[in-house]
Amino acid sequence: MKFNVPSVIFIIFVCVLLCASPAQTAADDVQSVSFSISFAKGLTEDAQDGRLLLMLATHNDDEPRFLVNTSASTQLFFGRNVEDWRGGSDVIIDGDAIGYPLADLSELPAGTYYAQALLNRYKDFQLANGVTVSLPPDRGEGQRWNRKPGNFYSTPIKIEVGAATSDSFHLVLDQVIPDIEPLQDTQYIKHIRMRSDLLSDFWGEDVYLGAHVLLPEGFDEHPEARYPLMVFHGHFPNDFGGFRTEPPDPDLEPDYSTRFDIAGYNIIQQQEEYDFYQTWISDDFPRFIVIEIQHPTPYYDDSYAVNSASQGPYGDALTYELIPFIEDRFRGIGEGWARFTYGGSTGGWEAMAVQVFYPEEYNGAFVACPDPIDFRAYLTTNIYADNNAYWYDSQFMKLPRPGHRDYLGNIHASQYDYNRFEAVLGDKGRSGQQYDIWEATYSPMGDDGYPVRLWDKETGKIDHSVAEYWRENYDLRHILERDWPTLGPKLEGKLHIYVGDMDNYYLNNAVYLTEEFLEKTTNPYYGGEVDYGDRAEHCWNGDHENGNHISRLRYNTMYVPKIMQRIEASAPEGADLTSWRY
Repeated sequence: MKFNVPSVIFIIFVCVLLCASPAQTAADDVQSVSFSISFAKGLTEDAQDGRLLLMLATHNDDEPRFLVNTSASTQLFFGRNVEDWRGGSDVIIDGDAIGYPLADLSELPAGTYYAQALLNRYKDFQLANGVTVSLPPDRGEGQRWNRKPGNFYSTPIKIEVGAATSDSFHLVLDQVIPDIEPLQDTQYIKHIRMRSDLLSDFWGEDVYLGAHVLLPEGFDEHPEARYPLMVFHGHFPNDFGGFRTEPPDPDLEPDYSTRFDIAGYNIIQQQEEYDFYQTWISDDFPRFIVIEIQHPTPYYDDSYAVNSASQGPYGDALTYELIPFIEDRFRGIGEGWARFTYGGSTGGWEAMAVQVFYPEEYNGAFVACPDPIDFRAYLTTNIYADNNAYWYDSQFMKLPRPGHRDYLGNIHASQYDYNRFEAVLGDKGRSGQQYDIWEATYSPMGDDGYPVRLWDKETGKIDHSVAEYWRENYDLRHILERDWPTLGPKLEGKLHIYVGDMDNYYLNNAVYLTEEFLEKTTNPYYGGEVDYGDRAEHCWNGDHENGNHISRLRYNTMYVPKIMQRIEASAPEGADLTSWRY
C-alpha cells in the first residue's frame, strides 16, 4: 500500500501530537507539587515493601484508583517503590516519581483534583534456586492491584493545585481492602483447591491451584459414568462464568455496553447464561466436565499455563497435578483422547500452547484470538528484525507503533502507552499487566531473580539475545516448524485457530504467519482449521452468524459438535464412549 503526500503530512501531525505533552502549556505555570503520604495510626506495625501509587482525577464519578487505564478517558497516576516503610514516617511523591500519562508531577496543570494513594504490598519469596524476590502475592482477586485484599489506601480528598506555586498535600492510608468471601458450591458448580508439590518446591512455600468445575446433568444419578473433560483457559475467573439456573431477573435495570454499543447487555448476558443451563440439562446434550482453572502468580492473573524460568513449572503442575486431581475426584476418563482445551486471547494462547507442549495429553485445541503465536508479529513488532518496540525504524521520522485499534483501524493507544502504564504500576516486571507477564513467562530469569527485559521499558530498544530465547522456547509457530517431524503426527487434526481480521491488538498478523506454515505441512498435513472473521475485533472465536457480544458468551457449547466428531474419529479401541452418553 502506498501513502499519498496528504497522508504523510497527517501522520507527521499525529506524531507531533503523540510526542507532545497534552498539558505542557498549562503545566509550565506550576512551580512544584508534592504529596506526603503516611499510615493512619494503628493501620500496621510491620515494615512495608511495595509500590506506592498516587492517583489524581478531575472528577469524582468513582474513586481515583478505579479511573486509571490506557484509554483516552484515563486519569492521572504516579508511582514509586517503598522499602521497609514504617508507621510514623512519610513517603514523598513529587517530580521524581514516574507518571502516566503525564511524565511526572512537574507537568501537572493547575486545577481541581480528587487525590488518593494506594500501597500495592509486596512480600519476599525465597525461591528454590536461592534467590529472593519481592513481589505482590495474589490474594484471591487475580492480581488486581486496586482491589487486592490487604492493600492499604486512602480516603479520596479534594485538592486545588495553583499556578506558579509550590503546593504540598498530605494523604493518609487509613483503609484496608477486605478479604474475599469464599465461594459456595451448588448442585452443578464445585470449587476446588489443591496444593501443588511442583510449584511449592519452586516458590519455597505452599502454592495452591484452583478450579471451578461444572458437573454434567445426572452426575449423582449415574455413578458408573466417566466423563470427557473440557478445559477453558482464560484470565482469572472469580467463579464459573456464563451459567445461570434461573431466568433473567425481571427487575434488572438495563445497562449500556460501551464496548458493544448495546443497551440492556446485562439482560442479554443473563438470558444467554440461562439458555446455557437449559442446553446443559437437555436430554440430547452430551455429558462432560468443564473446568475453569485458577492459577494466578505474583506476576499476573494467570501463569500462561506453561513452565517458565521466573514463574516455575505451571505447565507440568496443571497437566500432571491439577487435571488428574479433578478427573479422579469427579470421575473423569483421565486419558488424553478425552481432554480438550479452548479459550480466547490469553486463553487462546494457553489452549494452543498446552496442546503443543503436551501433544498427547489433549485431543484438540480451539484457539480464539490468541496472543501472539508467532513473534515476528508480536503485536506490531517483529522482535527478531526490528530494533525498537515503540517506534518504527526510520532515519528522520518518529512514528509510533500502534498498540490498539478499532475495526476501522482508528488507533486508540500505542505500544509505548501500554508499557508506560505498566512502568508506573511497577518495575522489574511487577505491574501485573500484559507486557510484563509475557516477559515473566517467555524470558530467562536474570541474576537478580526477576525476568530479563525483552526491551528497555523507557526507550523500547530490543535485546535480540532475549528475543532468541523467546523464539526457541515459546514462539509456537517456530516450535511447530522446528519440531514438525515429531510433533506433526501427534497434532494432526487437533489445531483449530480463529481470529478477527481487525483484531484490536493486531493478533491476526501472527495467525497469518502461522497459517502459512500449517498449510505447507506434510507427513502429516496438520488437518485442522484456521478461520477469520471479516472486520471482527478482539475476540472473535469462529462464529460467523452472531456478533462477538453473543458468541463470547457461548464458548462452552460452540465447539461441542467438533469435539464430538473428534472423539468418534480418534478414540482408541475399547474406549468408553457410552457411559457418559445417557
